[in-house]
Amino acid sequence: MLDILKAVLYGIVEGITEWLPISSTGHLILLEKLIPFEHTSPGFFDMFDVVIQLGAILAVVFIYWKKLFPFAFSKKDREQNAGGGIVRKDIFLLWGKILVACVPAAVIGILFDDFFNEHFYNEVSVAVALIVFGIIFILVEKYIVSKGNVKASVISEITFMMALEIGIFQILAAAFPGTSRSGATIIGALLIGVSRQAAAEFTFYLAVPVMLGASLLKLLKFGFEFSPQEISTLLMGFFVSFAVSVVALRFFIGYIKKHDFKPFGWYRIALGIIVLLSAAFL
Repeated sequence: MLDILKAVLYGIVEGITEWLPISSTGHLILLEKLIPFEHTSPGFFDMFDVVIQLGAILAVVFIYWKKLFPFAFSKKDREQNAGGGIVRKDIFLLWGKILVACVPAAVIGILFDDFFNEHFYNEVSVAVALIVFGIIFILVEKYIVSKGNVKASVISEITFMMALEIGIFQILAAAFPGTSRSGATIIGALLIGVSRQAAAEFTFYLAVPVMLGASLLKLLKFGFEFSPQEISTLLMGFFVSFAVSVVALRFFIGYIKKHDFKPFGWYRIALGIIVLLSAAFL
């Protein structure tokens, strides 16, 4: 029962922090130190991390299904399709941009994932990334976004070159845990002239193949041989992460329509300091 309650807590934290640019890694490191899973089999926590990420991914698919599914099978959908056929060319184009944006981080991740995990997946590195990118968020908002130089106010205006540039920024998240995948891609998008809302939505879309691919690789690596109690814990984390992610995604999109990202920058700095203190004293 205790592990089930922990799974609920972890699912809540993952569902919120995966989509806000505040680093799910930093939060989960703290949570794992304060409330670890005990008496579980080897590899359980790694699998649990994969499962709650899958729950978060499905929340994106659930909310944005109509914007991401490239086929119009029903009569109503075909009538609304600009091309009039089954294939929705605008969504196929969007997926092309998403895949282009995935390439840089995928290449770097495949080649150097073990190296990055060995050298940078620790509390100090995560804390530094939290603080540094918190400062960058504040500076980007203050000195660049405030000038109003928006080149792409909606998703459809993001070009393939812009998508590639956003993908290059995502390398930072692949290399340095604590950077925040959503944080890195949003900063990159803002710097090249994408509006806040379009940057956030493109980041959500980009998460689907990126996180799904990473999760599948881990599933193959760790397998799925766990006790019934452990499987119940995994399922609880999955469903809680999914439900909380749905709420967090809708909140975030509503929030950025009226506010900027500076509060997230200050929050990251505070969290980074807390992680450093925990590494020193806990």
